[in-house]
Amino acid sequence: MRFSVGDSVRVKLDDPPYHTRVPRYVRGRRGVVTEYQGDYPLPDTVVLTKGADRTTQPLYGVCFPAEELWGTGQLTTDGPFEVSVDLWESYLEPLDARL
Repeated sequence: MRFSVGDSVRVKLDDPPYHTRVPRYVRGRRGVVTEYQGDYPLPDTVVLTKGADRTTQPLYGVCFPAEELWGTGQLTTDGPFEVSVDLWESYLEPLDARL
């Protein structure tokens, strides 16, 4: 496992030519690991190899402040609000400082 609960991470800003489980609205955004969910096959690889490669990697719950995703001017009610997204380890890179 590369990350622990409480680690600040950034979602890689990749745009692969195939389907990926990374929502576009979190690409390049900063969040905090809130949960380690276990090791599971990366769906991107499973689809690309037609199920031949089922190598596992850690899956994390990552929480993003709503302002990080949509900016402060987009929120119409009092917050703070957060969005939680499940992301595989290869989608993430470490940040030095906590958010």
